[in-house]
Amino acid sequence: MPQGGIEDGEDPKSAAIRELREETGVVSVDIIAEVQNWLTYDFPPAVKAKVNRLWGGGEWHGQAQKWFLMRFTAADDSEINLHNGEAEAEFAEWKWEDPEEVVEQAVDYKRPVYEEVMRNFKPYLDVNGKSAKCQSTKW
Repeated sequence: MPQGGIEDGEDPKSAAIRELREETGVVSVDIIAEVQNWLTYDFPPAVKAKVNRLWGGGEWHGQAQKWFLMRFTAADDSEINLHNGEAEAEFAEWKWEDPEEVVEQAVDYKRPVYEEVMRNFKPYLDVNGKSAKCQSTKW
């Protein structure tokens, strides 16, 4: 679940596409849905201390996030490249996973956000957790 910051002058949708490209090399996607609200979580004390030390620039208490569901449209998985040189590699490996397993693997303090994301995107996923045909009238 690639995540990252929004740069000055950048809208959330553009930031999501940029972060996906930087972290995974993926450019072949369609945006299917967006969680309408910003979702937030607080850092536990140990994480807060580490984040404040690494990020600097003030006191960090947590994050507010905007989430997008994207359909991977490349012909095969060869487009996925975690070491593409666009940014320092943040992931060592990747895999396709069922939504329930994504939530289960999330760290405790992020799990409620992941649960909310999956609740929002559930209408767009089939019973196997794979991206289903979009049911929006916009598409």
